[in-house]
Amino acid sequence: MGWIILKYLTTAGLVVLISEVAKRSDKLGALIAALPMVTVLTLIWLAVEKAPQEKIANHAYLTFWYVLPTLPMFLAFPWLLPRVGFVLSLAGSALLTLACFAITVKVAAGFGVQLWFK
Repeated sequence: MGWIILKYLTTAGLVVLISEVAKRSDKLGALIAALPMVTVLTLIWLAVEKAPQEKIANHAYLTFWYVLPTLPMFLAFPWLLPRVGFVLSLAGSALLTLACFAITVKVAAGFGVQLWFK
């Protein structure tokens, strides 16, 4: 039980750190948020918990494909924000991400990568 609490605290602490840094510096906060720290922590947690190397490698590989459809959101959100406000910008960005995810699933399938859940 202590292990899972440590994992929660470490991961949550990372999110709090990023939001606190972002209050003081947009650029530094964005840089830290853009780093794949959550993925790296996940890889570390999997390795410490003795997950098979194939599972760890597969997680990193699939993360690449799942990150791609999120990228347009980071351009759409700041463009939408002054035009339609926070809530609609967030909703529109989420819908855009879903549409991009559907496209990515089809494109990845062309590379033999199965992203849809079975």
